[in-house]
Formats: sequence, structure tokens, C-alpha cells
Amino acid sequence: MSITYTWTIVGLPAYPQAEGQTDVVFQVNWQCLASDGTYSATSVGSVPVTYTAGSPYTPYADLTEEQVWGWIDPDLDKPAIEVNLQDLIDKQANPPVITPPLPWSN
Repeated sequence: MSITYTWTIVGLPAYPQAEGQTDVVFQVNWQCLASDGTYSATSVGSVPVTYTAGSPYTPYADLTEEQVWGWIDPDLDKPAIEVNLQDLIDKQANPPVITPPLPWSN
């Protein structure tokens, strides 16, 4: 069964004022949900971002998801995260360790 990975930006913490701009994002919080239809696993994380005065600036309300992914994609090892999530799902489907009931218990 194939695994579907759903990547989402879940938060953009921002400074109210920084470098002469308002609502300046300093971190991108992301989540990846992996599912094979039966089992699922989630990974979450954050990537710091820095705005430098004089650089092009997009007002917070005008940011797009595509633009924000562009900021963090170079710093995010998506293939490694997806491999880890697949491993977690594989272990749910075929647990490497189990705890059966005690043989003398009913």
C-alpha cells in the first residue's frame, strides 16, 4: 500500500515590529502527515527565518504558502523526514516488539 504525505505550514510566528517593518516572520512551523489508509504518523518542526533590512519584503497579509515553502525548502530534508515517517508506519503494521498477555492470565 502506498503512503500519502501531506505537508502543511501550521504557523508563522512574527515580531510585531522589526527592521522597520511590521509582522516580520522569524520562524516557519510545519507538519507532515503520512498515511497509508490504515496507519498514520506525523512529524512536526520549525525552521528559523531572518529578514534583513533593505531586502525585499512581503507584508504578512500578502504572503503565500508557496513563497513561505520557498524560504524553508533548502533547509528542510523532506526525503529524510518521509523515510522516517514510512519507518514509523511500517513498525505500526509490523511491530518489532509486542507485549502479549501473560500466559497464566485469562
